[in-house]
Order: sequence, then C-alpha cells, then structure tokens
Amino acid sequence: MNTNTKSGEGGSRARGMVLAAGRGLALAVGSLPLSILGFCLSLVSMALIPIGVGALTTPYVVKGVRAYAERRRALAERWGGVHIPSAYRPAPETVNPFRRTYALLRDPATWRDLLWLLVDIPAGFLTALLPAVLVFYPIEGLALPAGLWRVYVETPGVAYWYGFVPVTDRTSAFGAAALGAVLLVVAHRYAVRVHQVHFLLTKAMLTPSQAELAERVRVLTETRRDAVDTSAAELRRIERDLHDGAQARLVAMGMDLGTVEMLVDKDPEKAKALLAQARQSSAEALSELRDLVRGIHPPVLAERGLGDAVRALALRLPVTTEVSVELEGGRVDAPVESAAYFAVSELLTNAVKHSGAGRIWVDLHHGAGRLRISVTDDGTGGAAIGAGSGLAGVERRLGTFDGVLAVSSPAGGPTMVTMEIPCVLS
Repeated sequence: MNTNTKSGEGGSRARGMVLAAGRGLALAVGSLPLSILGFCLSLVSMALIPIGVGALTTPYVVKGVRAYAERRRALAERWGGVHIPSAYRPAPETVNPFRRTYALLRDPATWRDLLWLLVDIPAGFLTALLPAVLVFYPIEGLALPAGLWRVYVETPGVAYWYGFVPVTDRTSAFGAAALGAVLLVVAHRYAVRVHQVHFLLTKAMLTPSQAELAERVRVLTETRRDAVDTSAAELRRIERDLHDGAQARLVAMGMDLGTVEMLVDKDPEKAKALLAQARQSSAEALSELRDLVRGIHPPVLAERGLGDAVRALALRLPVTTEVSVELEGGRVDAPVESAAYFAVSELLTNAVKHSGAGRIWVDLHHGAGRLRISVTDDGTGGAAIGAGSGLAGVERRLGTFDGVLAVSSPAGGPTMVTMEIPCVLS
C-alpha cells in the first residue's frame, strides 16, 4: 500500500511538473509582448496628455491595461490558487475626456498597474519561463548520447557546452546526460514551486493597499444599501398597484356578482347589466395584472433576451426609435439583464416625456467583459444626474453591479446617456 501511495504521489508530481512547464511557457510567450505593449502605450498616451491627444486615448489604454491585469488575476487564481483582490475606483460620471483622464490618473490602482507592467516585463517573464527551462532543458541533455551531440559538434576538438559540461564526443555526452538527469530530478521536485513564484510576484505587485480595500468595502456597502432600498421601494410600488388597481377591481366585481345574485330573479335586465359590468371589470383587472407582471419581469426578456426586449420596448414608444444590438455569443446573467432592461426603459421614458425628441437611438454592445449601452436623443438637452432625478435612480440600479453611468447633454441637445456594466455572456 505504501508503494502504491508513493507511486501515486510521484505520478501526480510528474503531471504537476509538466503542467507547470506548459503553463509557464504559455505565460512567458503571451505575457512579455502584452506587458511591453501595455507599458509603452501607457507612457506614450500619458505623455501626450498636455497636447490633448492623450486625454482622448488614456481612458482606453487604462481600460485595456486593467482588463489585462484582471485576466492575469484570474489566471493566478485558476492556475496557482493565488487570489489577488482588485480595488479600482468607479469611472467618473462624465464623458468629458479630460475629467475622465484626470480621475483615472488620481486612482492609485492606475499607477500600481503601470509599475506591475514594468516589473512583469523582466521578472514576470523569467519566473514564468523558468519551470519550462527546468523541464525541457534536461531532455536535450538526455538526448545528447543518442547522437544529438554529432549535430552540435561539427568541428573536432571544439566543444558544445551543455550547462558547465563540455561535449566533444559520445563519452562526454554521457556526462551531459547525467547533468540532465540531475536537472530533471530538480524539476520534478521544484518546478511547481517555481511556477508558484510567478503568481506570488504578481500578487505582490497588484494587491491594493488596506486603505484602497477599505474604500472598496465602503462603496460596496453603499451600493448594497441602495439595492436594498430600491428593492423595498419596488415592493411598495407593487403592493400599492395591487391595492389600488387589480385588488380594488376584483373587490368591486365580487360586490357586483353579489348584487346580481339577488337581482337575477327580481330584475333580470339589471342583473345582465351588472354581469356585463363585472365582465368588463375582470378584463381590466387582468390587463392591470399583466402590466404589473410585465413591470416586474417582462416575459419577452425572459424568453428572448435583452436585445429583443429592448426592441419590443421601442415599438411601444410614440417616438421613432432605432435599436442596434451586438450581443453575439450568448446572454448576460439574468440579474444584469433585468437591471439593464429597466435602466433602458427609464431612459427611454425620460426621453419621451422631457426631451422633446423626435428620434431616439439605442445601441447595445458587449466587449472586453463589459455590457455597454447608449441611449441618444435629438431633444433639447439639459439632462443631469441629481437628487430625485430618474438618472439618479438608474445610477443606483447600475451601482449594484459595479456599473457606471455617464451623461452628455449640452443645452440644445443632443443627449447621450452611456451605461457600462461588467459582465460575461453565457
């Protein structure tokens, strides 16, 4: 039994060694050019801020670097079991590129990512590549006595150095093979640990400070409180609509039916009129219940997804509305889908009621792990996020999912409201 246990452990360690080598090689090949690209683009973009060009490009470059950093965090947890928290501040509520860039540059996470890229280029590359070297380099040494030494030693007397062993003939090739065997034993024992060093280095560079984590907790607490308040308000609205609408009609219908029961023999004509009135009340109550259910979660949203639900919403508007949808690859999670739908519904309602718009455009797009929705109208403008406004409610709804809202609405229009929600398609 002990022999079988040791054999199982050895096989598991061998598989771990090969897996660490393969993953390390993939990390080294993939991370080096991406880290160099991200670092160089960041420096160039920030250097161009004084002349205005950088203010336009920096938000996109920072967004790309953050997406790359999040990807590396995910790999660290999946391949190395190393959890690396992130604490990026929400993007500012404006589409003004200068204000957006200024806010991003004030975020310590932006500079921490930049420093990580600088360290990742040499140190991250070497720590990722080392397990592959430990595993694959010994294979060359073991292959030298089999005739590979003849390929390397073209000129007699000129040695090919394998590590610190000079290889000039088959006999010296066996010495290289012995060194390769020793290296393979070292790889068998330490390749996985060396692979882990790469992720620990990434964690050391990307982990936010305690102050940043505390700020992140504060923001999450506020968004959770807003979500609870929104839910409570929604429940009160549903209860009010039921009490004042369908419930009142059903009560009246019951009273009419009681009167019909008494009049059916004495005054059939009056009883028929009351039955017709009860039938009308039942139809109106059913319509109100359908509207209430549609307000809670529209059937088209559950059955056909966000794109078709927004198209159906646009068809009911009195203003010409164009909807463009690019959500290829699946659907977003149901809670995010519901929040996005009601946010769009609120924005469209605001545009119809307050903007005086003659045309509305809605664009839904998913990319880089984010759902991006823009609602644009050609109305009078002047929309702003403020206490008591519909936009403030939309912002609270999106905040539950770490979403952000940006508004551009100069006097005279047009108005463009953009929403971004982190999510994946399934």
